[in-house]
This record gives sequence, structure tokens and C-alpha cells, in this order.
Amino acid sequence: MLNRILAAIVIASALLGGPAAAHTDHITSPNAAFGHDVGDDYQLINYRQFEAYLHTLAAQSDRMKLMEVGKTTEGRTQYVAAVSSPANIARLDHYRDIARRLAKAEGVDEAEARALAAEGKAVVWIDGGLHATETVPPQALIAAVHEWVTAQDPEALRVLDDVIILFAPLNPDGWDLVADWYMREEDPEKREFASLPRLYQAYVGHDNNRDYYLSAMTETTNVNRMLFREWFPQIVYNHHQPAPAGTVVFMPPFRDPFNYNYDPLAMTTLSEVAAAMHNRLVAEGKPGATMRSGAPYSTWNNGMERSITYFHNAIGLLTEITGHPTPSRIALVPDNQLPRNDLPAPIAPQTWRFRQSIDYSLSINRAVLDYASRNRDRLLFNIWRMGANAIARGETDTWRVTPSRIDALKAAAAGQTGRTVDPALYDKVLRDPALRDPRAYVIPADQADLPTAIAFLNSLIKTGVDVDRATRAFSIAGTSYPAGSFIVRTNQAYRPHVLDMFEPQDHPHDLRYPGGPPVLPYDATGYTLALQMGVRFDRILDPFEAPLERVPDLIAVPAGKIRGRGDAGFVVDHAAINSFILSNRLLKAGQPVFWQKTEVRLGARTLAPGALWIPESETSRVLVEQAVAELGLNAEAVSRAPAGDAMALKPVRIGLVDRYGGSMSAGWTRWLLEQFEFPFEVVYPQRLDAGDLNRDFDVLVFAPDLLPGDFPNGSGRGQPDPETIPEAYRSWLGAVTREKTLPQLTRFAEAGGTIVTAGSAHKLALALGAPIEDVLSNAGRPLPSTDFFIPGALLAMDVDPAEPLAYGLPARLDVFFDENAAFTVRDGARIAARYPATPVVSSGWAIGPEKLAGAAAVVDAPMGQGRLIILGPDVINRAQARASVRLLFNALFYGPATAAGS
Repeated sequence: MLNRILAAIVIASALLGGPAAAHTDHITSPNAAFGHDVGDDYQLINYRQFEAYLHTLAAQSDRMKLMEVGKTTEGRTQYVAAVSSPANIARLDHYRDIARRLAKAEGVDEAEARALAAEGKAVVWIDGGLHATETVPPQALIAAVHEWVTAQDPEALRVLDDVIILFAPLNPDGWDLVADWYMREEDPEKREFASLPRLYQAYVGHDNNRDYYLSAMTETTNVNRMLFREWFPQIVYNHHQPAPAGTVVFMPPFRDPFNYNYDPLAMTTLSEVAAAMHNRLVAEGKPGATMRSGAPYSTWNNGMERSITYFHNAIGLLTEITGHPTPSRIALVPDNQLPRNDLPAPIAPQTWRFRQSIDYSLSINRAVLDYASRNRDRLLFNIWRMGANAIARGETDTWRVTPSRIDALKAAAAGQTGRTVDPALYDKVLRDPALRDPRAYVIPADQADLPTAIAFLNSLIKTGVDVDRATRAFSIAGTSYPAGSFIVRTNQAYRPHVLDMFEPQDHPHDLRYPGGPPVLPYDATGYTLALQMGVRFDRILDPFEAPLERVPDLIAVPAGKIRGRGDAGFVVDHAAINSFILSNRLLKAGQPVFWQKTEVRLGARTLAPGALWIPESETSRVLVEQAVAELGLNAEAVSRAPAGDAMALKPVRIGLVDRYGGSMSAGWTRWLLEQFEFPFEVVYPQRLDAGDLNRDFDVLVFAPDLLPGDFPNGSGRGQPDPETIPEAYRSWLGAVTREKTLPQLTRFAEAGGTIVTAGSAHKLALALGAPIEDVLSNAGRPLPSTDFFIPGALLAMDVDPAEPLAYGLPARLDVFFDENAAFTVRDGARIAARYPATPVVSSGWAIGPEKLAGAAAVVDAPMGQGRLIILGPDVINRAQARASVRLLFNALFYGPATAAGS
């Protein structure tokens, strides 16, 4: 009898979830770990505490496995906590392999996909803390991990059996910074983090969520590896703040526009998950959730964590919730008191507590996980279906329908009346053989700057794209390519991402009403990475054969060559961006470096103006040989110095101007300067105002977002009282002003210094009296958006390769233009680059680009013994603009080299 009872207990236990339903009273609660509950008013738990708590839970719970995924920029360990039933945890590698095979789809037919989907477990990624001042998500993450290692209710036990949850803190460095800053005050009423002295991610702050296709930051690379190379979750939930005014939370679905590259199944499934999220909150009596028109978020741009997932056939979720550790208020917005489809359950204005936001976040997590549990096999099968669709599309003729093609269709149908047109135009216009999607892209190994092409390919590999390399020379359609060339095929699961990185973005002409102002896009409308980086590639439209091998991991830059046997010195092409690293190393070692002002002939080859001439010495030879081996540079050992005039470079003392709180553009610039080994010092307004700048600096750099929009009449964002912040940061306070700063900058330039402005910082050059006029302003006011509007797009720019600022650049360059300026010039200013007489939008959306016709884009203006260099477009653009950033690098050397007395 006893044996029967015990057997019944065992069976009942199995039916209730087996080991997942085990006793969990031994699990340490957040209150026991931290001395208060998660979400208590005026309390923030820092990352160090959370890290210790993760280790505690991992030791106590058989539902959890803690995984190290890499180091952060500041050296902290970044973790992901896998939480599921004990049985699933014991077979994590098995289920991860199923997720991989289904996501990549290669070699898996439909029958096998269905079998794998039936066997596998849904994988759901839930994160927090990417934007560290958005404090609800990281604190809610703590509560969520505890909830799911202790929950005993039937829904939770079912979820744990069906789903593997990956809990991920995204920005440990920023989490510690913000939490420690907030908690430094003894008096809870004085706690705040609005006065942070620096960016909450070491270089890029909020732009850490614009780095996902470049994957420049260490943390981004860690996350991309987990999402697209190791774990392949079907749902990626990225928690954020804040909510639109008068609401508690924004949730999907999102407003248009719809990116034309990804599989529509990603969007229809997104709508399913979104409905579950909204239904859950309404059913639980949690009002105040809005969607679509309730906020500006769209699914167009690829750079965000949740949006890059669509291009990888996964479901990206973004929520933006209200909440603050200091009690806050839900505002009264009259229009948000009226229920509508995009705000079905309005909320009354009220005092809002931190814990309420935590509770909403946990409920939304539950909605997503319940959906994943109930639709486990569909999620797994559909990620295979989207991958298989992508592979099939890459093996046949396909055409993407985009706004410009619809414009062409309407133009072809001109004169036809009614809404419908001749169906024969479908094949004629929308199936034009010349406009087919590529089967592949070839990146030739013999391009002028192969290391940059490899940097681009590594960005693709970091995001899970498969890249092949030619084992020997080959030809396609009469074009020959050398061994070592790379091919990126489009018959792979992540085809949408491949197309988005190579092809121009064709953004719709999105107006509020016909003839009205444009609808502001959520982020850049054109961002094609291959164009921004200046990579040379060929589009292959037809089937082909080539001797290829799969690249197994990130590509090392292949060693270059030293040609010739001369002993006078070395000549290096300026076109290779790594030549700046070599120049900086040589100057640091006290070795001379020259830029040749005219072409250099090397046998049958001719190098454009700007080639580096490096006289022979024991030290210079070692540094050149090292650069050839490590940086992929090619050098010519010659028996005599090149003919013609040359410009002697000098070691430069660079001041990169920043502000209290941090400029993201200055942060990206700082990162780039470090990558290319430029010596620099970060400079704050108080130092500028103190004067005597020539004593310490040769060049001052002003990044695009450094100055306020109303400069020089305004002073920008507010700053804290010096007495309320630590003394170490007080010298960072201040602003660039007309009264104090401009006179010192004028003295600096007139005494031989160089001032470089990038993008919107051109306002400083105007305030300093630069001999330029902005063609996009009328009596000092910008043109109306109905006449001119370019909110982040790539434009073609013609450069003069004979101008030192343009050394090493092709005659035509794609640059990022984001509400920037263009100029007419006078009084001896030189134009290094200008927009074509017929402007070309290479990628993205533009209204009125003809206003730029023939206008100067890059200007070199003398100022006393020094100069102002005005880089009109954003030549930095989140470190993506690797082609145009050479203009900045050239300016850093050119200004000091040509200053009076140099």
C-alpha cells in the first residue's frame, strides 16, 4: 500500500512539472540579499550586488545556469542567466543546438524542422539595463530572475518546462555608475542621477543601442554573439524607459514604416506577441499601455538590439515604461484619457511608485513567456521557415518592392485612370531583370583598403552572417577576382541582414498629409554600412561557381607586402586607413613622415597625392615591417625619395572638446582616435576659457552634437551646482559661450592653431567668422522641412583628391548627412569636397536635396596663422563612417603641418 502511495506521489509530481516544482524556500530572497525589496522607493541595487546575487542563486537553484559571456569596456564580467526546468538545464547544449539548426535552416528540410520543433524548447531573451539611467529594467531583471527560480504556480511550471529563459544585464558599467551616483546621498530626498558627470557607457552612452550592426562596442559584440552565433532565441525582449506622457508603458506593435528586407512572418508574429502583452495587462487590471501611434518607434532602422532581430528572423520586443526610484507622477494628458485602439485602457493621473513599474514589467514578462510556452513548436518551426525562405530567395530571381519602385510603376501608368493599372506593368516595372536582388556580393581582395573591407566583414560575422573566402583566383561574368577575395551569399538564413548592409535603404516619403511636413523618423533613414565604410564590392545577379571555403570566425587582417629592395625609405599608399596608425607610431618614435603633394609613380603603379614617404632608419624599418605584418599595409622600399613637393608631418597635440555629462559624438570620436592611436586629451569648456591654448594644443576638435541648437545664443543643457558633485568633476562644468570661449578660440587659431568642426558643430565656425554661408538657412533660420529635410541619409559627395584634406579618398564618397549644413565660400577659403550639381541620395530619404547642388561640404579656411576646417556632414556617425572619417584624420595632421612656423 505504501509503495502505491509513493508511486502516486511521484506521478503527481511529474504531472505538476517534476523537479521544477521542487521546494524553493532555501532560495535567498532579494530582501535577504540587499536588505530591502526590489522596487522600494529611493533604493537602487548596483551591478556588483546583482552579480553576487546571481552567483548565490546559481549555487542554490537547479533551475539556473550562470554563463559568462565576456568582459565589459571597464573590465566587469558580463553574464547571462539561463533559467528553465532542471531537466532542461541538464540538457542546455542539446536544446541550444536545436535552436541553432532551426535558426540557420541550412541542410534542414521541412520534415526534420517539424521534428526538431516538436522536440526543442523555445528560447526567450529578456534583458535590462542597456540605458543605465532607465532604472526600472535592471531592477526588474533582479526581481524576474528571483521570480523564475522560485515560482510554483502551474503557469510558471509549464513555462519552465517549455521555455529556456535567458536573463541578460546589458550594461554593467553604466548600471554601477548610475546606482552608485544615486545612492551616494544619505538623504533619500536628495537622491538623483540627472547630474551624472559622464556617459553611462564609457564611449557612447545612449548610442549603445545604435551599435548592433556595426558591433563596435565590447558589450554589443558579447550580446550579438549570444543572439546570433550561440543561442538563437526566437524572442528578444529589450526593456526600456520612459513611457509617453500620460501612460505607463509603450508596447508593440509599432508604427510604420516597415523595412522591406525582412520576412513578413516576423511582423505578423510580433503582432501576436504584442496582443498577448496588452491582453495580460488589461486582464490584470493594469491600465495605461499604449502602442503604434502612441510613440514614434518603428521597425525601420537595423541598429537597435530589438530591431536587428527582425533581420535575423526573430521577434524583437521593445517596451518603454515609466518609473523612478524617487516617486513620480503619471501626468494628465487630455487626449490620453479617451480610449482608442492604440490606448485601450487609459490611466488616471496619480503618484507612481517604483514597485508599480516593477510589477508591470514582471506581468509583461509573464505574457511573453506564456505566449512562448503555448506556441513553442510554432516559434521554433517559424524561425526555420523564415530562414528556409531566405535561403530559397537567395537561390532564385527575386525583387524587393520599395517606394521608388512604386513611384516608377505609377509613372509608367501615367494617364491610366482609376486605382488599378495595367497588370502587364507588374512584370515590366516591378520585375525588371536589371533590378533583381543579388545572389551574392564579392569583396575583392585587391581593393585599396582591404583592412577596412575586413572590418566590415567582421561586423557581418559578429551578427551571425556566413562569409566565404576564395581559395584561388576565379571569374564571374567575365570579371576576375584574386584568391583571398570574399563572397557573402544571399542564400542564407540571415539574408535580410545581408541585404540591409549592402543595399541602399529606400525609405518612404512619409508626410503628415499630402503636401504637408514630414513625419520625423525614429532614427536614420539611410545607413548602408558597406557604403559608409567605403567597401568596394560587386553585386552578383546570376548563379555562379567559385572555389570557396567558409570563414570559421572573425577574419584576421592578412599581412601586406614590402615590395622593392631600395634602402632610402618606404612609400605607403594613403588610401589604406591603417596608414594613420603607422604615421602615429612613427611620429611617437620621433621618425619623420611626409605626405607627397603629387602623384608617386612606382613602376607600373601610380599612387594618388598624399602617399606617405618614410625615410629609412633602423627604427622606421622596424615600425614599417610591423605595420605590414599586423595592419595589412603594403610598402614600397625605394632607392630614392619620391620626386615633387612633400608636406612634413609633426607630432600633434589634439584637444577633443567634451562637456559635463558627455557628448556621444565626442565619445565615438574618442573611441576612433584610440583605435587609430592618435594622441589626444579631452578638453572641457573651463580649460578653453582659461586661454593660452597654443601652449597645450595644436588642434581642437568639436564633434557634431557638442553645441546646443541655438548656439551661440544659448548655453545648452542645465548643469548641477558645483557644491553638489564630487570635486573631481567640477572642472568639467561649463559651456562653450560667445563671451568667454570664442575670444580664446580666436586667439588660438590666429596664433597658428587648427579648429576642426564636424557636422552640426559648423555653428562654431560661423560664430568665429569663418568665410562661409549656410545655403540651407534663410536669414539665419533653417529652411522649412517641406522644402528641405534629410533626417539621416547617405549622400554622394565629390572630393578633390589633390586637396590635403581629401588625400586617400576616392573622387566620389558617400557621407552621412543628418540635418547638417552646406556652404558657399569666400575670402580665400578652399573647397576640398562639394555636393554634385545633381545631388545623389545614395541611401535613405531626402526632401529637397537639390538645395545642395554644387554647395561646399568640406572647407579649409585660413584664420590668422592657423585655420578653421569645417567638415559639413557627420563624418563620424557612430564610428560607422569609416570612409569619411579620413577627412577628420587628415585634418588632424594637415592643420598643424601647414600652420605658420611649422
